[in-house]
Amino acid sequence: MSSFIDSLAPWPEDDFGAFGQVAPRPRNRMQQLVSQFLSRNWIRIPHVTHHDEIDVTELELRRTAWNAAHPGAKISPVIPVIKALALTLGDHPQFASSLDDRAEKLIEKKYAHIGVAVEVPNGLLVPVLRDCDTKPLATIAAELAALAEKARTKGLSLNEMSGGVMSVSSLGHIGGTGFTPIINAPEVAILGMTKLRQQPRRAPDGTIEWRITLPLSLSYDHRVINGADAARFLIALRRMLDALTFDDG
Repeated sequence: MSSFIDSLAPWPEDDFGAFGQVAPRPRNRMQQLVSQFLSRNWIRIPHVTHHDEIDVTELELRRTAWNAAHPGAKISPVIPVIKALALTLGDHPQFASSLDDRAEKLIEKKYAHIGVAVEVPNGLLVPVLRDCDTKPLATIAAELAALAEKARTKGLSLNEMSGGVMSVSSLGHIGGTGFTPIINAPEVAILGMTKLRQQPRRAPDGTIEWRITLPLSLSYDHRVINGADAARFLIALRRMLDALTFDDG
């Protein structure tokens, strides 16, 4: 890998000040570390991103009803996705696997720990929520809120960011219609989600009805996962979301 990097053309070194006023700003330690990890992951993993948009109208009706009944324990759109993702992994073990350093052995994991990207003042951290397949939605929401707050204020321990099977990166609170999330090695896939959208659809009687859709972007390691696998995975995730209930919290 180092020989490949060494073979690239040198980085351009322009005198930007020759073209106008500039303001040099040093990068902090966290930004430098995140940059190193993301660069390694992007270079070493052959990324492909599959985009889809799934209908979550009924899910949103159930979620908003839950929030109305539980104003002190509201559930954001990312929480059902975390739970459904953890459940879907059980039937798609290649997404819950890792390659060893030489890509000679595939290690399938029999647990469902989900990493969730959290924006912090100086960069990005990914706390890991344990056993999301067995926990109620309200418990997942409370754990994520606590870890996100700790990430933003005190920072997280290495143990709190280790052991993830697959990660979620959500921009739904900001916007967008899709993006290409970078895989969090040694995982082999990451699910990106953006803002819920109102979309028109033809009803059975020929009229137009409005549906709520969720844009998803699934980046995967092409050494482990094929395009057909990714497409089927998001179909399975949609079905899991359709079946998800809020009765257990």
